[in-house]
Amino acid sequence: MLDDRVYVCEPHGEPLRETRDALDLLGEAFGRGASWVAVPAGRLHDDFFALRTGVAGEIAQKFVNYRVGLAVVGDISRFTAASSALRDWVVESNRGGHVWFVGDLEELAARLPAREDPASRT
Repeated sequence: MLDDRVYVCEPHGEPLRETRDALDLLGEAFGRGASWVAVPAGRLHDDFFALRTGVAGEIAQKFVNYRVGLAVVGDISRFTAASSALRDWVVESNRGGHVWFVGDLEELAARLPAREDPASRT
């Protein structure tokens, strides 16, 4: 399961759409010492998935700038089915280390590198 490196955003609440929403999540992550934020796909405004709006790029860039990973968690197939550009961006993002699209929290946990045990260092 996930450890304290991941701040899991609440599944219910206002849709996240603005840069300030990303900054709020980053503040929560920093406050908890997390290096990743897991956002349920249902919390993201539909504009996030319409790449022409620039919302996804603005939000993703904030996370990259602050060196905090962003994981979009859940089924986004209705969006990727309608947009080859989004589908391509998801594939490319999942190859990198900053923005991931995962089906569930278990998949996210499996993708995260194992945490090094400080006691194992000599």
